[in-house]
Amino acid sequence: MSNHYPIYVVDDEQSICDSLRGIFSDEGYNIVTCPDAKTLFEKAAELPPALVLLDIWLPDIDGLEVLTKLRQNYPDTAVIMMSGHAGITSAVTAIKKGASDFLEKPLNMDVLLEKVSNALKTHGEKDVQIHLPFNRERIRHKKGSAGIASLIESDTPQKTLKGNIVLNGTGLMSGRNTGVILSPLGENMGIIFETLDGERIPAHLTSLENYLSGRDSQNFTANSTVLISNGSRIRTVEHLMATLHMFEINNALIKVDEEIPNVDGSAEDFCKLIEETGTVNQGALSKKIVINERFIIGTEKETEKYICAEPYNGFEVSMRINYAAPIFEQTFTFNKKQHSFATEIAPARSFNTFENIGMAQKMGKVGGGYLDSHIIIHDGEVINTTLRYPDEFVRHKILDIVGDLYLLGYPLQGKITANMTSHGFNHAFAQKIYDAFR
Repeated sequence: MSNHYPIYVVDDEQSICDSLRGIFSDEGYNIVTCPDAKTLFEKAAELPPALVLLDIWLPDIDGLEVLTKLRQNYPDTAVIMMSGHAGITSAVTAIKKGASDFLEKPLNMDVLLEKVSNALKTHGEKDVQIHLPFNRERIRHKKGSAGIASLIESDTPQKTLKGNIVLNGTGLMSGRNTGVILSPLGENMGIIFETLDGERIPAHLTSLENYLSGRDSQNFTANSTVLISNGSRIRTVEHLMATLHMFEINNALIKVDEEIPNVDGSAEDFCKLIEETGTVNQGALSKKIVINERFIIGTEKETEKYICAEPYNGFEVSMRINYAAPIFEQTFTFNKKQHSFATEIAPARSFNTFENIGMAQKMGKVGGGYLDSHIIIHDGEVINTTLRYPDEFVRHKILDIVGDLYLLGYPLQGKITANMTSHGFNHAFAQKIYDAFR
């Protein structure tokens, strides 16, 4: 692919350059390695880069200074920063200065290949050959290509929070007291989770705990939505993600100790706190995912799980469930323009049977948080609370799918019809859309 713009690797560790040259060459990429910034700019003057993998520690100049110069000289070029020593502060600074992403060493090659593919497609004004890992598919990316879904620029500004938000509670899975801090974040940075040890995890489908195993088979298995990076996990993010989705918050930094707290198993507290704090418009325009044509995953029968997406000028989710007593068959349609997410969906709580919870606790899979943060069913009856709506169960299923869909990274425009879905099925559905526009 000598006629295509190359990927530049800038690192003073020769072993890193050699390893990445071999890996990317095997994938068919044109690779140029540089031991320092001086060599980078000399070579880039002759052949501009499509993407730069840039170490934050260089012998001749600080990597963040190199990043600033790259943004000035090559504004359309994607830059992924790399470091084995920097923390969350350096990562956030790099993203603010225009980096596409930030990776910690030692590098996970599957993750790196995915990040490179995404960065090229996101920043690729030029005709760049794109390589998708996992199935080795190769496509040419040109903006404006149609499919079942497209990523387009909207006419609304990006939003972030006006100030910090703090919420304490009990983890549903761990049963431990935990807390979360939501903070404003600059435009074009997205939703980013940060662990107490400084590990940054993008709120994105590719960060799912079971993403690599479920990617090809489309068989995601999950009782909740868990994100992972370099061994660090953020658990039960779905209710918070649903709230950010419906409040159209594009950029936020979320600091948390392993698990998002849910005081009562719903998203009601997140809504109240965001309404109290407020949001602020940012300078850049937001983007959205638009469903272009009808498609289905699963079998469209009442006895089977399925999700259908259709073109629609707005956002609507219709959900049907049918479980044993006291739930039975329930249906509900949430339309963002016609209904209030804060009052009609967010207060709906998680639910499970007393027997399932007891078995999971004996196996060490969940903590005591379940007992206070779920609607608990035993012998065909709700035994621990009064329902907030007669159909609270199906409303909570809508809450879950709204949150899981925001792992696409952008708000969705379309009509969704779902039957008996779970988190794993939601993740597979999101992957189908992601494959269409990425």
